[in-house]
Parts: sequence; C-alpha cells; structure tokens
Amino acid sequence: MAMLEVSKLSISFGGLDAVKDFDIVVEKGELYGLIGPNGAGKTTIFNLLTGVYKPNNGTVKLDDKDITGAHTINVNKAGVARTFQNIRLFKKLSVLDNVKSALHNHFTYSTFDGIFRTPKFRRVEKEMDKEALKILKVFEMDDEAKTIADNLPYGKQRKLEIARAMATKPKLLLLDEPAAGMNPMETNELMDTIKFVRDEFNITILLIEHDMKLVAGICEKITVMNFGEILTQGETSEALNNPEVIKAYLGE
Repeated sequence: MAMLEVSKLSISFGGLDAVKDFDIVVEKGELYGLIGPNGAGKTTIFNLLTGVYKPNNGTVKLDDKDITGAHTINVNKAGVARTFQNIRLFKKLSVLDNVKSALHNHFTYSTFDGIFRTPKFRRVEKEMDKEALKILKVFEMDDEAKTIADNLPYGKQRKLEIARAMATKPKLLLLDEPAAGMNPMETNELMDTIKFVRDEFNITILLIEHDMKLVAGICEKITVMNFGEILTQGETSEALNNPEVIKAYLGE
C-alpha cells in the first residue's frame, strides 16, 4: 500500500499555474526524490502536502487517509514531518530543547502546570528529557545535548533538524534540499544519515534535492518537474538518463 498518493494536485497564483495535475505514488518504506530546475514547483508541492497552501484541485492521501487541504498542525499529527532548505532551528536553545520542542504531539501539560511547576509538569518534563535523549543517542548527538544549537557545525545542525523532525514520530519525512550549503564530506555523511533514518525508523522519505550525486546515490525512484508539471517519473537511473531531463535540468 502507498504511504503517499497524490492525484491531479494543482494550484495557481495570479492566474499562473504553479503546479498543474501533479501525480505521485510513494510506497511505504521508499526513499523517493523530487527534482527539477529552480522554479519548477517542487517546494510549492511540499507546501501543498503540508497544508501551507490549499490546492485548487486534486487530492492528497497519507496511508490511505485523505489529508487534502488539512491544517499544518493536523497534517503533522497525521504523520508528516518536514525540514527546510534554510535550517530552522531554535538557534539559541540547546540541542536537547530543540528536540523537546517537537514532542508536543505526545507529551502535554496545562498552562497552570507550566506556570506553577506542578508535579505533573516535573514528571512530563522528565519524560520528555528521557525521550529526547533517546532520539539524540540514535543520531549520536546525545553528548551534545547541552550545546547551543547555533554553536554546532553546519552538518550537525542539519542532522539536528532531522532528529527534531523524527521526534514527531512521522510516517512520512519530507526533506527540502537537505544538502544545500554542504561540502562533499558533509554530503556523504548526510547520505548515510538519510538512509540510516529510513531503515532505523522504518519510515518513508520524499526529498527535494539539486545534488545529483546524492539523488543517484540514495533515491530508488524520482519524479522530475519542469514549469510546474511532471516531465518524467520512474527508476532513478532511467529517469536521469532521459534526454528531456538532461535538456531541461542538466543543461546538456
């Protein structure tokens, strides 16, 4: 059964089609790539999938549940987590607190408990610390739990962002250009991290990326977009060798 099934998804701005009749099926456990030149509509699709934008037409199903046009919070609660091209950490908070900030779907206490530091507040905070440290240990970052996020090197900030996304316990993880700004060594480490996350957490990953080495190295299938429409879809190696893809995206 598909984890993500999108049919005829469309949106326009000012009469111009940003995305038109977008279809995709991502199977459970798949590592899938979405590529295309700048302005092709890739991030717009992520915004449609996560409720930032409401589509003019089309449907989005997550694990056979219709989430079309749902509010961002409800999309996250349904099982979709996302990272961004520009890292969006709470840079002045610790590594631990960044992960804890994503545990709101699973740990709660009232405003009263928070203000007066009640026994429930202390119990829940202790449970959150334990859960956040468990996640950080998986990512080999538990020794840096007290480090301020802004003091981490760039590659580890990206890793922390992924760890924070995983704290929401998603079924589907959306990665928006995770290799942006990375050097070759950091990109290689990121490839290992993405594959590790898919296998360790048994989740499905859809990523946008311009680094073709990363795409070819980890994505089993890809969809290639151009001018808001699908250019081709299929097995990664076959799609990347499509003459239309080479012409439109690789510039050859």
